[in-house]
Amino acid sequence: MDRSVCISLLCLAVLALVNTEDSENAVANHWALIVAGSNGYFNYRHQADACHAYQIMKKHGIPEDRIITMMYDDIAHSDENPTPGVIINHPKGPNVYDGVKIDYRQDDVTPDNFLNILQGNEAAMKGIGTGRVIQSGPNDHVFVNFVDHGAPGIVAFPIGVLSATKLKAAIMQMYKEKKYKQMVLYVEACESGSMFENLLPSNVNVYATTAANSAESSYACYYSNLYNTYLGDVYSVKWMEDSDAFQENLKKESLDKQYEIVKRETTTSHVQEFGDMTIAKEPVADFQGGQKYVSPEPVRLPKVPLDAVASGDVPLAILRRRLGATNDLEKKFKIIDEMKSIIKNHQAIRRTVRQIVKLAGRSDLQADRILAVHHKISDFACYEPAMELFHEKCFNLNQNEYAMRHLYTLVNLCEEGVSKTAILQGILATCNDTHL
Repeated sequence: MDRSVCISLLCLAVLALVNTEDSENAVANHWALIVAGSNGYFNYRHQADACHAYQIMKKHGIPEDRIITMMYDDIAHSDENPTPGVIINHPKGPNVYDGVKIDYRQDDVTPDNFLNILQGNEAAMKGIGTGRVIQSGPNDHVFVNFVDHGAPGIVAFPIGVLSATKLKAAIMQMYKEKKYKQMVLYVEACESGSMFENLLPSNVNVYATTAANSAESSYACYYSNLYNTYLGDVYSVKWMEDSDAFQENLKKESLDKQYEIVKRETTTSHVQEFGDMTIAKEPVADFQGGQKYVSPEPVRLPKVPLDAVASGDVPLAILRRRLGATNDLEKKFKIIDEMKSIIKNHQAIRRTVRQIVKLAGRSDLQADRILAVHHKISDFACYEPAMELFHEKCFNLNQNEYAMRHLYTLVNLCEEGVSKTAILQGILATCNDTHL
């Protein structure tokens, strides 16, 4: 071989080795995207969870310019808030709203914006909120915390819903474009396991944990008589209180250890994990702390009753507590009227769903079974159009969390072989003039 060719090949080999070493030794930036996907004072807990998560990321060293928040921001200064400008996540806890920088508020908290922020699409976010996006690269760690309502294959936003298939597509595109080295998602929502079950591959460097499996509710907790609402969600407060209280530092606690702690202490639902289990061996600090990790003093709040209640039962549970706490007859009658309205809405939802099942071609006996079982989703091509039409024609899912609790019936119809056309026709025949 010609001597000059040998020298050229040697130089290329050395350059490749140097580039590889540079890539491996490059500084890993840590990014966090925190989302509270609901609004309304009775959903206080979601924004409280999100604010608390922000405080954890910040105090453990993630710079503010690499923490992005999406939050409707209608709680801290709500007329119903007895302490304006203050949000707490524990009855004896601090103000977690203090110092939180919110990038996207009100109607900017949407599924499309979430996906654009996550994927670093600056052009799409220009002129919206702060316009900031996750600008991560192949050496970076990304932590996503989503808190809200959910249903089979979806999580809700104040406007619109995010489907599991769209989230998976975004993750796969990010993996293809090397937008992260490792990514971790913590998702608090009912039936949140369905966002990843049989969807999230184990070979794309993503690890996810969820508050519930694919067929059950997540749970609210910490009812406050002062705030007249629930302050947190069980799964969320369990992982955050662990991150706050870990006696050494989060460099010595693995994600897997935190998962096991949260799974053991969350007795109201079945906490799940998905994706790349090798990432679970990594330190929590690699995702909930900065590249220059800061180890603050442990925070241990006093033990108080959880007062846990299923997410879908929260509005009625709050009203029952308010009813028992007042001696004012006028207030009692007003609360009773609110409760009657909610119960009437629940009855309408149950009637509507049963009618859809019957019109889709199922007898009363078959309808009873469809309403009793919970199949796992595999036929998204059938389920997603049915869910979207139900949202459009029957009940606005963003305003009817109880309606989300019944989307499993559409899953069941699809999984039992009822044609998509029959299901859509059943929805149209039932709901064309009854949208709520």
